[in-house]
Amino acid sequence: MMPESPRWFKSSYSNNGGNCIEVAANLAATRGIVPVRDSKVVGGPVVEVPATAFAAFVAGVQGGTFDTV
Repeated sequence: MMPESPRWFKSSYSNNGGNCIEVAANLAATRGIVPVRDSKVVGGPVVEVPATAFAAFVAGVQGGTFDTV
């Protein structure tokens, strides 16, 4: 059986200005990680964030925790 490959996703909120990240959330359930990479350097380094930490980060963003205004 082949291990599951990351399916990279860029937010629909991205304005195509080049300052974007991509995530592969499809690995959260099977591996417990969410790989994150720079969308401009697809062959570059990947940071593997624990799925629980990524979920907490997303909840914080949605809840306004990181708003600066």
